[in-house]
Amino acid sequence: MTRTHLVWDWNGTLLDDLSLVVSSTNHAFAAVGGRAVDADEHRTRFRRPVADFYAEVLGRAVDEEEFGELDRIFHDAYRLGLTTMSLAADAMSAIKSWPGSQSLLSMWFHDELVPAIETYGLTGVFTRVDGLRTEVGGDLKAGHLANHLAELSVRGDQVVLIGDSLDDAAAADSVGAKAVLYTGGFTAPARLYASGRPVADTLVEAVALARSL
Repeated sequence: MTRTHLVWDWNGTLLDDLSLVVSSTNHAFAAVGGRAVDADEHRTRFRRPVADFYAEVLGRAVDEEEFGELDRIFHDAYRLGLTTMSLAADAMSAIKSWPGSQSLLSMWFHDELVPAIETYGLTGVFTRVDGLRTEVGGDLKAGHLANHLAELSVRGDQVVLIGDSLDDAAAADSVGAKAVLYTGGFTAPARLYASGRPVADTLVEAVALARSL
């Protein structure tokens, strides 16, 4: 079956923000006396729920209340640096190379995502844009993807999702969609290849793989 709809991930995929995510994560860790991680360690350990990733690095349990505070510290730091982040080098070319409909599903806050899309010149590109409509982030993507497709009236078996994390792949599986994983984001390439999913080093290559599924 030809897949006619493409769902893009935002952070770490279309938006090249790994450096900011790592520095903001370290800002949160420092606030509770934790150690810093570099980009390689972040890409090796990062996973959702993000509280599990934090607990592993901090070497202790992180309860819901503490995670809420760490998440707030992270996002405050992230917002300060966001204006210096750019799209992935080939993001616009990749978007233009997909022949069907496209939408955007992000785990960034919806009321901040929408104006950001405009800032990067992407207004009108996507048939739907959805971000988080909660006050605390860090959860799994699967439920958000199911809601996103329901709002679009698109079946999972019509969809390819391009993202940079194993959680993107799990979300795609949960709705019967396919996933193409991108090595330029928050996850070490070796982890992506080990998942058995199609993996691409550029977004243009990711779209080419998506078109072949």
